[in-house]
Amino acid sequence: MNDYSTYSDSELATLLEAGDELAFKEIYIRYDELLFLYAFNKLRNEDEAKDAVQDVFLWLFQNKQSLNLKTTLAGFLYKSTLNKIFDIFRHKNIVKKYIESGEHFIDTDSEETDYLIREKDIALLIEKEINAMPPRMKEVYELKRKQYLSTKEIATQLNISENTVSNHLKKAAKHLRTKLGTIIYIVYVL
Repeated sequence: MNDYSTYSDSELATLLEAGDELAFKEIYIRYDELLFLYAFNKLRNEDEAKDAVQDVFLWLFQNKQSLNLKTTLAGFLYKSTLNKIFDIFRHKNIVKKYIESGEHFIDTDSEETDYLIREKDIALLIEKEINAMPPRMKEVYELKRKQYLSTKEIATQLNISENTVSNHLKKAAKHLRTKLGTIIYIVYVL
């Protein structure tokens, strides 16, 4: 039996293209942890980093016989991982758009169908959590996020102090982070 750990990346890529699953296993062993660290450094989220790397390896395994690399194996793997990271960032920006605008709509003419489905699910989840807020907190949040009123305008309209409005907004943000977890937290951090 061959010791695949002694093969170069280009030899492993050639074997992989020929359908050698042991070559795939060696590539996985060689790059899994490195790609995870690379993805984690960019995403700062362990689960997302693992998912990105696993998606790259899954694609590599499923397309091994039609691979035809135009670069080094390492370059290909890092670039593929970076593309997955960009996909995650694009998805986060969609979530951020919803939270910041307070408008939860979807453009059905868009070509990003997969993202749109996720957008709709996230929008429904956000709306559900907004509706679960205490009435005054919800009212303040909606005046700020949906009607774009300033803290001062909200205070005047509701006949409460600006400090109270600020406290409601902070509690609303905390409520959303708590109820929706890392999705909202990441959106507010990024």
